[in-house]
Amino acid sequence: MLTRPQIPGLFVTGTDTGVGKTLVAAAIASWFSRRGARTAVCKPMATGCVRRREGLVSEDAEFLAHHADAKFPLNTICPQRFAEPLAPAIAAERAGQKIEWNAIDSAIQAMCKQSDVLIVEGIGGILVPVDRKLTVLDIAKWLGLPTVVVARPGLGTINHTLLTVEALRHAGVSVAGVVINQFPTETPPAAEETNPRAIEKWGKVSVLCFVPRFAGSAIPDLPPDVVAAIEAVDWSAKAKGE
Repeated sequence: MLTRPQIPGLFVTGTDTGVGKTLVAAAIASWFSRRGARTAVCKPMATGCVRRREGLVSEDAEFLAHHADAKFPLNTICPQRFAEPLAPAIAAERAGQKIEWNAIDSAIQAMCKQSDVLIVEGIGGILVPVDRKLTVLDIAKWLGLPTVVVARPGLGTINHTLLTVEALRHAGVSVAGVVINQFPTETPPAAEETNPRAIEKWGKVSVLCFVPRFAGSAIPDLPPDVVAAIEAVDWSAKAKGE
């Protein structure tokens, strides 16, 4: 079990893996950092990590740390790391390891003591298993942070997004809103154009912003149009549950 942070923050989840949680979480962290907030970022566990001389490293955690201007070491930002790109429960089992919840809790609490705001990125979708009994949803429940749902713009996203929102609310987790990632920069097809309104109508949830699709890489710098999209939201208010 994880201790609820004593500072404002956001939990960033997604409708699936590969929807852009890390990009959105990093952009939100950068929003706070550029306003002078001491911003802690955390990816409690990561799979598909790369092996370097210092051991397994999460490239997602590196990206978060860079844009938050984080002062904490990567093994604090991401306490649990596995090599295989699998759900954490499966990656841990295949590695002959267990998730060390005390290590995750200690890392989060240590960062919170020296920070003004905490941005936590989940792994995969909200019901991805993280050990033999628990899912990402349990992490969101324990932390109790307002949750941002990152979603795709295209066909199928209504169902995926509404299911994610429903699962969070059923568990008592506050949903801060939805961020549509990879939104077409030119005239969107019918599905992309109508999906956000449908999500708001049937999900009774706000679509906070549209992060545009961009060419090239977001490493090491965030594209200006991504920064501009994130700028449209008062993330401080969202982190306080307002």
